[in-house]
Amino acid sequence: MKITIVGGGAAGFMAAVTAAAENPAAEVVVLEKNRTVLNKVRISGGGRCNVTNASFDHRVMAASYPRGERFLRKLLPEFDARATVDWFAARSVILKTEPDGRMFPESNSSETIINCLLREAAKFGVQIKTSTSIKSYFYKNNEVNGGSFFLNLGDSEVMETDRLLICTGGHPKREGFDWLESHDIESPVPSLFTFNTPRHYLLPLMGVSVPDALVKIVGTNLEWRGPLLITHWGVSGPAVLKLSAWGARHLAEQNYRFTCKINWLPHMSSEAVRTYLGEQRQQTPKQLMRSHAHFGLPVRLWRAFLEQVKISESLRWLDISNKALNRLVETLTNSQLAVDGKSTYKEEFVTAGGVSLAEIDQSTLESKRIPGLYFAGEVLDVDGITGGFNFQNAWTTGYIAGKMISREIKKPIETL
Repeated sequence: MKITIVGGGAAGFMAAVTAAAENPAAEVVVLEKNRTVLNKVRISGGGRCNVTNASFDHRVMAASYPRGERFLRKLLPEFDARATVDWFAARSVILKTEPDGRMFPESNSSETIINCLLREAAKFGVQIKTSTSIKSYFYKNNEVNGGSFFLNLGDSEVMETDRLLICTGGHPKREGFDWLESHDIESPVPSLFTFNTPRHYLLPLMGVSVPDALVKIVGTNLEWRGPLLITHWGVSGPAVLKLSAWGARHLAEQNYRFTCKINWLPHMSSEAVRTYLGEQRQQTPKQLMRSHAHFGLPVRLWRAFLEQVKISESLRWLDISNKALNRLVETLTNSQLAVDGKSTYKEEFVTAGGVSLAEIDQSTLESKRIPGLYFAGEVLDVDGITGGFNFQNAWTTGYIAGKMISREIKKPIETL
């Protein structure tokens, strides 16, 4: 049996080593269009590789996927975050958990994960062919063995294989899926991106962050609470990135022009904020308002808010008018930013879209249209929020696809 896996990323390697371990007699080949493999693993988490997330409850884990939640919930009992941790531990790679649930190798280096996967591939004799891309493929029915796939590699080179697994990841445009024309494709749109707010008064505060903010998309029910970072182009951080994932399709329809609201103090009601500011006016009447930041906010951010509501540098607490105090409360709890455009988050690229899950056998990850053809990873219409969830999708679907592709017997079909 010859098994060919297209895509040398996380899902492709997990599938390859699993298939080779399940069926040592099979010939397993990984085709990668780039000169190197596991490139996304290498850059993930700033070069540390956010392997997974410590969401060991399947419902909690599945709820972190804006697209594919029900699909993954059925698959996680087969290979979940705990299984991922154990899989790497069995190969001497220990993962550590950070306060926000993200899990990284103790070495803090993505090369640890890459080397582990490469060692496993070598151990089981997996062949890796880089700088090799597929232009097209077709399936030929055979009543004896169930048929074969013929892969057009360009330059008149054709490769024949018994079973085929597609792990090519996401694509920014629909055209990137054209070679999979035999299947329905959910058109891709970007996910996990930052919000551009050109000419906004906060832009000079690049690098300032707050640990807890509530970000909402005006006119929708979309919101997310978490850390927020001000950048030289707008706002980023987990709160924005996770919100962008949930709103990926809606925001694309708006051409990334919308208004977002930020509550910088989500743990307090606006009345509580107003009461606190009133108390400061009574307790420290002669103190300059800009001399000390309040609510745990960074000093630069606090002063930017004061300037925005026209509170001068020389204004003391006793001099602030009720009108100015109300403007400050509104800014602290209900800032509005006009968003015009987006930016990809670092070099990590995630899309919403891909091969329709209705086309896939959920138990095996085999195509419902073509026997012996499987899909895993981000090529499927599955994507998670930031925090290790997209890699977990890769490990889960890669493991199951690798296990099933090496065991199942294809059934011939009459026509294609």
